[in-house]
Amino acid sequence: MVSAPPGAAPVVSTGAAALDSAAAQRRRRRKFRASLAAYLLVLPAAGFYVFFVLRPIALSAQYSFYEWNGIGPATWVGFANYVEVFSNPKLTGAIGNAFELIIYFSIIPVGIALVAANMIRAIAASRLAAISRTVLFLPQVIPLVAAGIMWSWQLSTNGLVNQLLGLFGLGGVTRAWLGDFSTALPAVGVIGAWVQVGLCLVLILAGMTKIDPALYEAARIDGAGPVREFFSITLPGVRQEVAVCVTVTVIAALASFDIIYIATQGGPGDSTLVPGLQIFYLAFYQREVGTASAFAIVLMALVLLIVLPLQRILRGKES
Repeated sequence: MVSAPPGAAPVVSTGAAALDSAAAQRRRRRKFRASLAAYLLVLPAAGFYVFFVLRPIALSAQYSFYEWNGIGPATWVGFANYVEVFSNPKLTGAIGNAFELIIYFSIIPVGIALVAANMIRAIAASRLAAISRTVLFLPQVIPLVAAGIMWSWQLSTNGLVNQLLGLFGLGGVTRAWLGDFSTALPAVGVIGAWVQVGLCLVLILAGMTKIDPALYEAARIDGAGPVREFFSITLPGVRQEVAVCVTVTVIAALASFDIIYIATQGGPGDSTLVPGLQIFYLAFYQREVGTASAFAIVLMALVLLIVLPLQRILRGKES
């Protein structure tokens, strides 16, 4: 009986290891090519994001430490611009107005959208549901500038709102709604609420479609009414969509500019002045680029400080 050469087994083992190593290298090359292709597809968008978003933020942070008119030489002032933001009553008042707009831009639209979406879901098979969705979403597709102009006409002294009030015998409460110190900010808030309802409605309706109808049937068998169904099934089922709506609308309230600039330009006085409008005035009218940049950084920080905790609270454990 002839025995195998002593070196035969290592040759076979080495050959198998070489095949495994070659296969692993091919897999790594394929993975690398796939990753490279993905990065190349993302690269244009990432380049635009870096150039048009991250770069301006970095420049604003840099300018916020200087006193600069946008043309001449800049002077280092450290944190003086930030001290100005928090000590100037006009600037802090603008921040207060933005927080008040959250009620109109966020809380009211989300509440109306929840109720309207629940009613539309109940009549989802009828033609009225489609008409209601279209009518309520229509303000969302109207440019904010056009919405501001249109509502400025409606809320003027001789506008449609005052005409309707006079028609119903309420002529004593008519006024120039956007020109009165006590009603200008709520009037602007009404315009914002009218615009934001459509987006919230569509998002919440989309969330309601994923709720299992069997849950409603089981609730009815147990004797639950429409109110109990809404709070026990519908509202928990659309928590994610409500979180998105609140996030988007809160950002819209804090960063509002278009509607207010068209409708009131911050007046009367400073009663509707908001951070976005004040930053615009500081940078392009008063040529205080450093203070405007500091205010912009403060506004960004406020948005993050409000939105991130809201996301965690509204999304609950799923976040």
